[in-house]
Amino acid sequence: MTLIFDNPADFADEALDGFVAANRGYVARVDGGVVRSTEVPAGQVALVVGGGSGHYPAFAGLVGPGLAAGSACGNMFASPSAGQVYRVAKAANAGGGVLLSYGNYAGDVLHFGQAQLRLNAEGIDTRTVLVTDDIASAPIDQIGKRRGIAGDLTVFKIAGAAAEAGLDLDAVEQLARRANYRTRSLGVAFDGCTLPGAGEPLFHVPAGQMSLGLGIHGEPGISEHPLPTASELAELLVSRLLEDKPHDAGHRVVAIVNGLGTVKYDELFLLFGKVEKLLTAAGLTVVEPECGELVTSLDMSGLSLTLLWLDDELERYWAAPADTPAFRKGSLAPRARRELAGPAEAAASEDEETTAAAAALGRLAADLLAQVQDAVVEHEAELGRLDAIAGDGDHGIGMRRGVDAAAAAANDEAESGASVQRVLMAAGEAWSERAGGTSGALWGSAVLAAGMSLGNKVSYGSQDAASAVTAFVDAITALGQAEPGDKTMVDALLPFRDAFLAPSSGGASAAGALAAGAAAAKEAADQTASLRPLKGRARPLAEKSLGHPDPGAVSFALIAARISDYFTTELTDYSLLAESTAGNGAQA
Repeated sequence: MTLIFDNPADFADEALDGFVAANRGYVARVDGGVVRSTEVPAGQVALVVGGGSGHYPAFAGLVGPGLAAGSACGNMFASPSAGQVYRVAKAANAGGGVLLSYGNYAGDVLHFGQAQLRLNAEGIDTRTVLVTDDIASAPIDQIGKRRGIAGDLTVFKIAGAAAEAGLDLDAVEQLARRANYRTRSLGVAFDGCTLPGAGEPLFHVPAGQMSLGLGIHGEPGISEHPLPTASELAELLVSRLLEDKPHDAGHRVVAIVNGLGTVKYDELFLLFGKVEKLLTAAGLTVVEPECGELVTSLDMSGLSLTLLWLDDELERYWAAPADTPAFRKGSLAPRARRELAGPAEAAASEDEETTAAAAALGRLAADLLAQVQDAVVEHEAELGRLDAIAGDGDHGIGMRRGVDAAAAAANDEAESGASVQRVLMAAGEAWSERAGGTSGALWGSAVLAAGMSLGNKVSYGSQDAASAVTAFVDAITALGQAEPGDKTMVDALLPFRDAFLAPSSGGASAAGALAAGAAAAKEAADQTASLRPLKGRARPLAEKSLGHPDPGAVSFALIAARISDYFTTELTDYSLLAESTAGNGAQA
């Protein structure tokens, strides 16, 4: 069990602070994680990795020359928020673009994806390479659905070395993708891990048994087997990985035996010796292997085997020097320390000049978010009950948590005289960070996208409104990857967009276009009752969901209706309402 802590809720942050204190020659603390504390050549690609805490040396321990430029660090086994990823990437960026790389988990995909959208919108070329090495999590013909475990190391090392060598973002991304495709892992557990403050492990393995195919977030394996001898375990791991080798595999491999927390080094070495003999007998040459704790899961009793099939280029970058707190290879010249702006300085550098007219519109944006908040609060219990039919019942709570944070952040910005852009960006970031879950990431991303689309102006026309609606929708569809008929918010969102932008709305006021969109969203949300969910947590309980509308679609329709009502009844003084949504000169 995890015994050393004061408050379990502060465990991840306090552990990260202590890690930085012990490694100031390598890393510096920034809001959301860590970045290199040493100079980075101008124009170098910044590899930014990350994920939940509890996996040391991944992820913060891999920050340094020859490897990552920064790491976004979430709570225990929880994705970092989009805001954390964004701030770490901004601090790590050296002008050559950013490559985000992390394990393929839903929360990470959403939050890193939201950060990527924001970085790209600001002109920082940002790409993503997901790590998908775990062969137990999906068959080889669905390799894109596999999760990332200890194969994080091979992908990060190849990408980091390529960036250190001065390759451009296109080349670094291509090498990372190739390394990921050629990496395979399989893990076993002998017992589960225990979160700080918890009285019991996340799972137990029966005595005399072993769990095969575990994850690194406390997920149990996919099957249980009698506890094997070391030779039998080596044979099992090696044979399964060789059966799954890439189509262009050669004869030179990196082998990594990774301890997950409590399997001791002597045991890992014993197993590695048997693995190496089996690989050699299979005609493979083992190149610069690793054996130790590299991607852990707190105090989990378990281990994994990873194989990376090399080509000449991958081998060169795997062998290249690296110097980080937890992974060192070869020799690199010492680097000078650099000065990093603190959070307050960074925020001050982004201040904008806002006119009185722009500030008034910022106040309007905050007022609209207060209306969204009222709609969610009014229907919180209803949304929770609807979600509990085929989900975990937290949609109402999550929406309330997110919109409360968003409305408060928006009001604070408006009180300081901020523009629409700053108000909505603060709201979106707060929504994402406080709500958590899929809906938090999606709503936060969409509000951020709308804010970036609207910008800092003293007036807005119909084209601005259309662009903001489009940006809002595109952010959700790009991140969530849902399509019409999947029984998600998208089933109400797209009809809203289409009705708002329809040529038939061309002669209507903005209030009229909003009313048309809200009506379309309500009708579409009701119709989701006849659908079976194809995405999200409700998918395994599709039959229970039949006859009930999707909670995400319903909450969006309720919010659209509230905003439409507010425009119709409360905002008649704004001249935008009297202008045609098809016109070019409408102002507010």
